[in-house]
Amino acid sequence: MEGTVKGVARREVRRVAAGVLQAPAEDDVVAEEPLEIRAQGETLAITMRTPGADRELALGFLFAEGVISSRDDVGRVAHCGRPDREGYGNTIDVVPGPGVSLDIDRLSATRRGTLTTSACGVCGRRSVDDVIARCAPLPVARGAIAPAAILTAVEELRSRQPNFARTGGIHGAAIHDARGSVLAAFEDIGRHNAVDKVVGALLLSGRVPGPDPALLVVSGRASYEVVQKASAASVPVIASVSAASSLAVDLARAAGITLCGFVRNGKMTVYSHPERIR
Repeated sequence: MEGTVKGVARREVRRVAAGVLQAPAEDDVVAEEPLEIRAQGETLAITMRTPGADRELALGFLFAEGVISSRDDVGRVAHCGRPDREGYGNTIDVVPGPGVSLDIDRLSATRRGTLTTSACGVCGRRSVDDVIARCAPLPVARGAIAPAAILTAVEELRSRQPNFARTGGIHGAAIHDARGSVLAAFEDIGRHNAVDKVVGALLLSGRVPGPDPALLVVSGRASYEVVQKASAASVPVIASVSAASSLAVDLARAAGITLCGFVRNGKMTVYSHPERIR
C-alpha cells in the first residue's frame, strides 16, 4: 500500500534483473514536499524538503539569512491551517517575540517568496563579499581538531541516517562539539535543508550563536550554501564525504573556516586553513 511515513514514502516500482522486467513491487523512496516559510504576514521562502523537523528548518534558514539573530527573536513557530485539511504541515509561521520586528529585508526581493529546490540553496545569488560583510571571519586560533576526530565523525554520520539506509536518496548533516559529542543530526533530501535543521536545533537549545559548535559534517559534496550556513553559525570546521566547489573553497578561505573534502578511507583533502588540523 502506497503512503508516506516519517520522511519515507512507499511507491510501486518495476525492477529489471538479468534483462527481464520483474513483477510490480513496492519500494521505499524519500519523501519530498514543499514547505512555505512565513513571517510577519509574508511568504519568505518555499523550499522543497523532506517533512520533519520543520521548526528547526525554518529557524535555521532564517538564522543563516540574517532574519533572526537568536532564539529570543522568536515567540512561536507553528504549522498553519487545520490538521484535517489536505496540505496541512506544509506551511509554517514564525511569530516574532514580544517587541521584536524580524529583519525580513535581509532577504532580497528576488529571493523572497521564491522556490528553493532540494538541490539548490542560495544558488549563487549572494557573493562571498556579501557573506563576509555579515559574518566576521572566524579566528584560526579557535577550533583546532585532530584528523582522527574528523574521520570518526564522518564515519558515524551514516549511522545517524536511518532513512538513507531505507531509500539511498537522502542527505545527512551533524554538528559536533569540541569533545566530539553530537549536538544535532538530521536528514533531508536537500543538503542545505539538513544543515538548516541542525543549526535550527542548536538555535532552539541556545547553543547557536555560541562557542559549542566545532565541526559540521555533511554527506555528499561541500557547496557554497553549506559553507555560508556554517559561517553564520560560527562553525570553524566542515567535513564532507565528497568534493568541494570552487565558491565553497573561496568562501571558506575568506570566512576563516577549515574545509575538508573526500573524508573517507582514512584520508581527506583540506581546502582551506589547514593550520587547524593538528
